[in-house]
Amino acid sequence: MNSKPMSFSEDQSVVLFDGVCGLCNGAVDFILSHDKAGYFVFAALQSKKGQEVLAKHGLPQDEFDSFLLLEHGRLYEKSTAALRVAHGLGYPWRLAYVFKLVPRFLRDAVYGLVAKNRYRWFGKKEACRMPTPEERKRFLL
Repeated sequence: MNSKPMSFSEDQSVVLFDGVCGLCNGAVDFILSHDKAGYFVFAALQSKKGQEVLAKHGLPQDEFDSFLLLEHGRLYEKSTAALRVAHGLGYPWRLAYVFKLVPRFLRDAVYGLVAKNRYRWFGKKEACRMPTPEERKRFLL
């Protein structure tokens, strides 16, 4: 099995996450275990690839309070990114996409409350998550 990290392509569906956030790492673990087709690849916002994406899209490179999804060259943030990921995981997770009907400002307000408290509620790691050898091929470093 090839364990080299993938090269970056704007055509990939890249989940960008806060590498030191316990909640974010839990979300990555969840996606890895439910994305049987291997549709999503991952990059910590603090990584070189994460920083490149932030810079390219004019986002601050030192604030990691949003879960991002880069899909077919388009960047999605916060609740919209999370709902698109759920949709991409297939049934039954795609049913969560019904929350797209909730106005974004309401969804993002709830998202913001969780994001603001995520370290307190879910913990903070000393360093970014390192993929296992089996996972490494799905991570952009």
